[in-house]
Amino acid sequence: MAKSHDEWLTDEEVEAEIERLKRSEAVKLARKKIRLEYRHRQVLYSLRNLEKRGKALMAAGITSEMLDQMYSDESLSSEEV
Repeated sequence: MAKSHDEWLTDEEVEAEIERLKRSEAVKLARKKIRLEYRHRQVLYSLRNLEKRGKALMAAGITSEMLDQMYSDESLSSEEV
């Protein structure tokens, strides 16, 4: 049930509640869980992207040995770097 106009929090009460919640161990724990989940999702998205790029390279016939040869220190001149 919604609060009536007389029951709304004052600006000071809102600020005090925000500060209380920021210090809450429950809020800190929930934030940590969200950060960890986000980090895991980012790893997943990165791995999916790498798989897609690798499959495209494989379809083009590019091998690991070819990449080693293309990017060896001997084949890079100081002008290319």
